[in-house]
Amino acid sequence: MPRKGSCILVIDDDVQLARDLRNNLLLNNYECLVAHSGEEGLKLLDAHHIDLVLLDLWLPRMSGLDVCRKMRFQSSSLPIVVISVLGKDKDIVQALDLGADDYVSKPFAMDVLLARIRVRLRAVNPMPTTPVQSFTAGPLKIDFSQHLVLLNGEYVTLSNTEYALLEVLVMNNGKIVTTKMLLSKVWGDVHSNERQFVHVYINRLRKKIEPDPAHPRFIRSERGIGYRFMLGD
Repeated sequence: MPRKGSCILVIDDDVQLARDLRNNLLLNNYECLVAHSGEEGLKLLDAHHIDLVLLDLWLPRMSGLDVCRKMRFQSSSLPIVVISVLGKDKDIVQALDLGADDYVSKPFAMDVLLARIRVRLRAVNPMPTTPVQSFTAGPLKIDFSQHLVLLNGEYVTLSNTEYALLEVLVMNNGKIVTTKMLLSKVWGDVHSNERQFVHVYINRLRKKIEPDPAHPRFIRSERGIGYRFMLGD
């Protein structure tokens, strides 16, 4: 059950869809505000405490991408879930690179959207006072203090690049990390167009940490967008 009082801002110019979303959110114990333009949404964000934003990318006048950029400038931690027409992968990638946290393609099942909302709200926590020392997901354990990776209790030998890639994915577990973000964080901006780097190293990493690399348990692909580290089944 969501925390009572969590307020979700829906920004979508489809009046009927926005109304349906509001009704479903209210039924699931959320508060909800609705805006039909980016300008209206930004005003509501200024005037109210908002816990999460559902943002359509195709808006009149101010695009959803511009709204996302302004929202992320105002708040580094506000969860933003993009609602996008299926097939608009380029726009989704842009939104994620601008700071959106997740996306759901239209048409979508309401239970899927609600699940994504719960995940993003759970992820909003105060910054820890001490660095994360270790991470465990099923048979996989990472000791960040010593840069050690173990699978089923056995040490896994990773190159510096493979370890850096795994660390970025794990630190954003459950969240999509775009190919562009991975290139920037692991290889630096000088390689911002070398998307093949990521593909090659993801495959190497899967061969070392996945019980079945052909059917990844941990590192899941988001077609045309990037990757998401999952805790496993």
